[in-house]
Amino acid sequence: MSRITRSRTLLALVAGVVLGFCGALASGALAEHPREAPRAPVASLNWQEASLFAEVYERIKREYVDDVDDHALMEKAVRGMVAALDPHSAYLDNEEFNEIRLSTMGSYPGVGIEVVAANGVVRVLKPIEGSPAREAGILAGDAIVRIDGTEIGADLAGALARMRGSSGSVVHLSIRRDGTPGILEFAVHRAQVEVHSVAWRTLEPGYGYVRITTFSETTPEDLKSAILALKRDNQAGITGLILDLRNNPGGVLESGVAVADDFLDSGVIVTADGRTPDARFQMDATPGDLIEGAPLVVLVNAGSASASEIVAGALKDHGRALLVGRRTYGKGSVQTVMPLVRGGAVKLTTSRYFTPSGASIHGKGLMPDVPEDGPGSAPAELEASEGGALSARDADVRLGLSTLKHNHLLAHTGEPALRALIP
Repeated sequence: MSRITRSRTLLALVAGVVLGFCGALASGALAEHPREAPRAPVASLNWQEASLFAEVYERIKREYVDDVDDHALMEKAVRGMVAALDPHSAYLDNEEFNEIRLSTMGSYPGVGIEVVAANGVVRVLKPIEGSPAREAGILAGDAIVRIDGTEIGADLAGALARMRGSSGSVVHLSIRRDGTPGILEFAVHRAQVEVHSVAWRTLEPGYGYVRITTFSETTPEDLKSAILALKRDNQAGITGLILDLRNNPGGVLESGVAVADDFLDSGVIVTADGRTPDARFQMDATPGDLIEGAPLVVLVNAGSASASEIVAGALKDHGRALLVGRRTYGKGSVQTVMPLVRGGAVKLTTSRYFTPSGASIHGKGLMPDVPEDGPGSAPAELEASEGGALSARDADVRLGLSTLKHNHLLAHTGEPALRALIP
């Protein structure tokens, strides 16, 4: 694991993908400092500020068109106060706080489907491989109409809450499927679902492909397993590797740092600066490269954010990889999740991070070495059995492969490898 120059471990997460496996990822990036116990709040409002708040509160209680519960009104006030700071800070109630913790674990009890709210319905993006939902016959594109007899509509949070439950329990899903008349009924037995964020393929002899969809606690080990599998399939060695971070919104910061470390022997991976000692840190690479220095291409696009940008930025700044694709999202801040005395938590921006060159990518993103025009398409679905077919179906993979081959050819003809191959 990378050396961390600070007093306590920092767990940084980013979300942006909604996963319907009993744990939605909250939007934005966050970081969690382990705490022994929440600290009691400290009153610091002067009397003018306190009287302003009290006056507005009283006006709402007395004159707003509908009666507002005291607890609900205070929660709205807190949510508004934190959300007004920046797009990534937020108040989290107990349920939201628990969902964030579940989302980083890589394993949870549930049905095993990825869902999204779109066009007035909660729709299945895909059932997870080996999950109860997949075994029950639920398909990508299915619209969830009812859960245990309760109408869902577009209530994503409600759907997630109702799909949660202990392993072995049963949840009844009513599904509408395009092209199939009526409503399909499924009784799905919840189970412990293992979520693997890493997938791999051999594209051609010697050329591997690894896709990381998000950075969870299990991602570093999953990456090591993927590289070992590629080496078994390519006994003559790995000539080049494509690391696909397209549409990866980030995840656990330490997992992203560990992935970058897996391809670097030394040097700074990321630094961060903030007002408190815990918000200022540096993470460095340790010796060891999983692919022994073989050429590396990283695919990125506008959906590559936060921890993905940390990985891509570190590999680019150290000259270890070429970035291919489109400018990244540009998320250069870290949030800390702070448990509150009465439950829930506040997710607060506490740091700004920088690539090894000292650059901030916030609001700017990373520009690829091999840029492509236009918005591009989503990464092609990985089929159960394929090799070169992926590069035929995915233009970005095809360009990444041609970049690796071109630089490999130059290296073997005695020419210096290009820093970029213009498409």
